[in-house]
Amino acid sequence: MTPKLPLTLILLIFTSFLFAQKEITVTGKVIDAEENFPLEYATISFINASENTIVTGGVTDLDGKFKIRIPAGTYDVKIEYLSYKTKIYTNKVLDKKMDLGVVSLSLDVEALDAIEIIAERTTAQIKLDKKIYTIGKDMTVSGGTVSDVLDNVPSVSVDVEGNVALRGNDDVRILINGKPSGLVGLNSTEALRQLPAEAIERVEVITSPSARYDAEGTAGILNIILRRSKLQGLNGAITVNTGFPLQAGISGNINYRTGDFNFFNTTSYNYREVPGNAKTDSEFLPSLDRLEETRTFDRERKGLNTNFGVEWYITDKASLTTSIQFRDSNNSQESNNDIFEFDNAMNETTFRNRLDAETEDDRTIQYTVNYDKQFGDDTNHRLTFNFQYEQSNEVENSLIEQNDDPREDVTTDESQDRVFMQSDYVLPIGEVSQLELGYQGKFLTLDTDYTVLLKNLDSGFFELNTGLTNNLIYREYVNAVYSQFGSKIGKKFSYLLGLRMENSRITIDQETSGQFNRKTYTNFFPTINLAFELSDDENITLGFNRRIRRPRSRFINPFPSRSSPTRLFQGNPDLDPSFSNTVDLGYYRRFNKKLTLNSSIYYQRTTDNFNFITFDTNDFFDFDGNVIVNVNDPNFEELQASEDVNLTPILRLSPVNLATNDRYGFEFTLTYRPTKKWNINGNFNIFQNITEGEFQGTDFGAENLSWFVRLNNKYTLPGKIDWQTRMNYRGPREDAQNKTNGIFSMDLAFSKDLFKDKASIAVNVRDVFNSRKRITETMAPTFNSDSEFQWRVRTVNLSFTYRFNQKKKRERSGSGGDDFDFEG
Repeated sequence: MTPKLPLTLILLIFTSFLFAQKEITVTGKVIDAEENFPLEYATISFINASENTIVTGGVTDLDGKFKIRIPAGTYDVKIEYLSYKTKIYTNKVLDKKMDLGVVSLSLDVEALDAIEIIAERTTAQIKLDKKIYTIGKDMTVSGGTVSDVLDNVPSVSVDVEGNVALRGNDDVRILINGKPSGLVGLNSTEALRQLPAEAIERVEVITSPSARYDAEGTAGILNIILRRSKLQGLNGAITVNTGFPLQAGISGNINYRTGDFNFFNTTSYNYREVPGNAKTDSEFLPSLDRLEETRTFDRERKGLNTNFGVEWYITDKASLTTSIQFRDSNNSQESNNDIFEFDNAMNETTFRNRLDAETEDDRTIQYTVNYDKQFGDDTNHRLTFNFQYEQSNEVENSLIEQNDDPREDVTTDESQDRVFMQSDYVLPIGEVSQLELGYQGKFLTLDTDYTVLLKNLDSGFFELNTGLTNNLIYREYVNAVYSQFGSKIGKKFSYLLGLRMENSRITIDQETSGQFNRKTYTNFFPTINLAFELSDDENITLGFNRRIRRPRSRFINPFPSRSSPTRLFQGNPDLDPSFSNTVDLGYYRRFNKKLTLNSSIYYQRTTDNFNFITFDTNDFFDFDGNVIVNVNDPNFEELQASEDVNLTPILRLSPVNLATNDRYGFEFTLTYRPTKKWNINGNFNIFQNITEGEFQGTDFGAENLSWFVRLNNKYTLPGKIDWQTRMNYRGPREDAQNKTNGIFSMDLAFSKDLFKDKASIAVNVRDVFNSRKRITETMAPTFNSDSEFQWRVRTVNLSFTYRFNQKKKRERSGSGGDDFDFEG
């Protein structure tokens, strides 16, 4: 007897055969059934019912929308989102382009009760040209700053002075919401320490930027995306924190959406005391005289940040967003410096105390307008326009006393105006391709007025030092046009090819000396990003990009500025931009639901690389007379031989273009979640840095192998108390004149949710062992020195967060590794 096939199976086989060679596109939108807000990263799966296998699938975008290309056929369509009830459409015949419409998912109350920790970690999503890290409930940075957040992002490191590096390269471009911003300020290091960690939603690490992005920054780009809710009605959150050394702050975000308008505001105020310390031991050659300096820093940081905006949904396919950002910070610092001088027999010859009382006031106001227009029903066919204008002012004043006697008064007054505009048009071509065209303009004017008053000990009055006082006006105008094309070949191979042209005009107007220089250059920056999907859980990426590093105003100002009477920094007006070419080969593998590997090998070659060289100036400072003496002065030998006069050599640090720099390395990030209560992730980066070049007959070539490793461990203790430990180690490094020891530090935190997840309380300790110190040995022809610097001592912080009408942020398990779209 011949067995009979079920009618349903016959239909499945027939339709699968009929449409085997045809591909169609399925679109739709997934929203929350109760409040109608879009569900980002919801999963859509197309299942072959006869084989019970997933044929293909995808995830929703920020607006909850999806657009997936699949072979025509009959499928079970499954739509899922963590802690929501799954919706399944069975035996769905998909033989032509189809819109599933709006799919509403309801919360699964039982699943919510079973989920203990949902938003506690940072998740990753891989794009063709970047990695996106959504900032979760990282307890170690609660009550902290943006600088603390960046130090926990894979591939990123922040040194003891707050300088940000990407894969060990500190020439990284920092953007806010995709644009240069006054939030970063005139001093990006200090500005990042003023912004609260709670303001960040995600960080985009862009090591192979597409043509859409600014070509500045040889290391790549860090794009910081700030929080902004789009939920209906009134919702928000508020966080208060306090700690030791004394710190206190409050930050909050509020959002109100009604009809076609969305109003949003984020505001924070913080006060921090940040003590630090440093010491230096210098030996001068050939005399072998020694100079020992011990410094303590007592800093106060006060900052207000607020951002208010309105988003107007003009139609279903067009929106206009306007916002105003204001930042005001008032900082003070007292640097107490004890200076001991010894002769070559280690007999103390002189002791001095220098007190540097410094104040710094920063103010930035920024206006932004964004227009977004979608054409038709295709969410990828759109035109965007962005305009941003900002004004920043920073006034820094320093009054220096020696042995309780005021000796010098230094003021730096900087004013910056910046205009940014960008227009971008994206045109989908067919089902899997798109073309993008755009223009970007950046217009920067920076006015720096540097004034130095030295006390005349004979008259007792302060006098203007004309050798240091100067006014520099720096202008940087960059116009860029770009184009890129992205497509997919078959189901496995994706590519994004782009070309960017930038015309730069740099003007240096040194009003004090009358020097005026203008440099104009036009450069092309090609970008290539390729991806091959070995499977749903495994892929390979390859990227190439060309980048530029332009010298900033301080680097090219011929007038010196000084951090102390014996330490000068002097710009080099002949400094040229440096260019780099980078190749990055990435590999991603999700072994199972518990273990994920994300790795890459990279190589970068930089020409005309910037290096900072220490020079002997032939000048000496007489601390007792408060004057500068040159070796060519007629009475120099007499002063040098006098026992009543102590002359200390003045050293000058300047940037120069050394020939080439080659950097290659390997990094990987491992994420392992053995249980729902336990999550481990680690990031390791090792790189070799080779500099070749000579300057004024001296070979400054150097090789340096360095590495850093970060381990983050999180576990849920009984009582639903979260325990998190983060350990960092930055390996030793070396350049032409300096050797720096490795640095180890550890952070510890505990957190608990309260009031049915509407509130959270967290306590954290940063730098548990008080070990985050930079220890450096410097060797030069005329001196050797050993130094130690600790910017911030161990801190303890307690924070409390309360959310109203705002569900706790959900996150998906694992990392997205196969979403290779062409957003740029």
